[in-house]
Amino acid sequence: MQTSQMTMAKQNRACSLPNPNSVGWFHFFRGILFILLLWALWSSRNQLTLIHLGPTIIQPPNRNTTTSEVLLDPSEKTFYDDPQLSYSIEKPLKNWDEKRSEWLRLHPQFAAVKRDRILLITGSQPSPCKNSIGDHLLLRCFKNKVDYCRIHDIEVLYNNLHLHPKMGSYWAKLPVIRSAMLAHPEVEWIWWMDADAVFTDMEFKLPLERYKAHNLVVHGWANMVYDENSENKSWTGLNAGSFLIRNCQWSMDLLHVWSKMGPMTLNYEKWGRILTSIFKDKPFSLPDDQSSLIYLLFRQRRKWGGKTYFEGGYDLEGYWVAMKGRFEGINVGYDKMEEEVRSLRRRHAEKLTLWYGELREGYLRQKERRPFVTHFTGCQPCSGNHNPSYDGDTCWKEMERALNFADNQVLRNYGFVRKDLLTSSVYEVPFIS
Repeated sequence: MQTSQMTMAKQNRACSLPNPNSVGWFHFFRGILFILLLWALWSSRNQLTLIHLGPTIIQPPNRNTTTSEVLLDPSEKTFYDDPQLSYSIEKPLKNWDEKRSEWLRLHPQFAAVKRDRILLITGSQPSPCKNSIGDHLLLRCFKNKVDYCRIHDIEVLYNNLHLHPKMGSYWAKLPVIRSAMLAHPEVEWIWWMDADAVFTDMEFKLPLERYKAHNLVVHGWANMVYDENSENKSWTGLNAGSFLIRNCQWSMDLLHVWSKMGPMTLNYEKWGRILTSIFKDKPFSLPDDQSSLIYLLFRQRRKWGGKTYFEGGYDLEGYWVAMKGRFEGINVGYDKMEEEVRSLRRRHAEKLTLWYGELREGYLRQKERRPFVTHFTGCQPCSGNHNPSYDGDTCWKEMERALNFADNQVLRNYGFVRKDLLTSSVYEVPFIS
C-alpha cells in the first residue's frame, strides 16, 4: 500500500506544474527564458549564414546582390561549356551576340545595367623596364587609371603578358581585348588605354549615349581616314592609344581581321610595304595596329565605317606636346571659377565627384577645360627609347606634371593637394565656407 502511494505521488509530481509559490517555479521559467534566448540568437545568425550538415549549398542571389558577393551560376549550359570555344585571336568566333544574350538571360542581375558597363584594359610588357624610372612612371600611370575608374565605377584589367607569342608591342592589345570580351559577357564596352595615357580630368564622364549606334569610338579625323586624296592620308589620322569597342559580334569580326595584318600572319612584311606605300609619313616599315586600322576603315568603309565614331568633341586621346606648360594655367582658371561659384569648392565625399562634375559643366562654356586624356605617345617611358625629336627629360617631367595635375583632383577629396606640379610635398586644404 505504501509503495503504491509513493508511485502515485511520483506520477503526480512528474505531470503537474510547479507550485508558483515555490523556488522550483522560478527555476522552471528561468530555464524557459534561457532556451528562448538561445533560439532567438541562433535564428538571427541563421539569417546571415545558412548552416548545413551536408555539402555546402550556395543560395541564389536576390536582385540587390552586388558583384562583390557570391553569385549563382545556373546549371544550364552556356558558351563556356562548348569544348570548341577558343580564346585565341587566331580562331574566329561566330554568333557571339546570341551567345552573350543567352548568358545575360541566365544572369539577369547583369542584364539590367549591361548598356553602360565598362571594362578598362591597360597593361605593360612582361619584363622590367630598362629605363631607370620606367617602372615608377608606369606604376603612377596605373594608379591614375585606378583612381579614375574607382570614381566612375569602372572595372579595371591590367595585363602584362603576351596572350599570343607573336603579338607583342602595340599588337598585344588585340588578343587581350578579345579574351576580355569572352571573360566579361556582362560588359558592354571595352575601353583600351595605353600604359602611357593619363587621365587629366577626373570628373569627366564618357557620353555613352552619343555612341548608341556605334561599335568603335576613336579619337581621329574622318577626312584623314576616308579621303581618297593620298596627300591627306596619314598614319596619325586616328590614334589607337585610347578607344572604346563594343562587346559584340561586329567587334569580334573586326579584331579577327585586324589581327591578320599583325606579326602572327605570314604576310606581315607584305602588309608593311602596302601600308608605307599609302601612308607616306609612316616612320617605320613594319605594320602597326594604328595604320592597319586606318587601312581597314579606308578600304572596307562599307563594312566597318558605319559603326565607327570619330570623337573630336573632347580629348579621348590628347597629344601631350600640345599641353606643355598649360596645366598650371588651367588650374588658375578653375580656381577663379570656384571663387565665383562657391558651391563648386564645397567639401564633399569622393562618391559625389560626378555630381559636382555635372554641376561644373554649366560653368565651363567658353573656358579652357582640363584635357580628358593626355597621351605621352612617342615618349616610351619603359624602354626610354623616346622619339629622337623629344628630349627625354622633357617627356618625364611633363608626365610627372600631368600625373600630379590629375592626382591633385583626387587628393583634394582627402583634404590635401600638392604645393606645385613637380613636387610630392602636400599641404592641407583650408576650409572655405
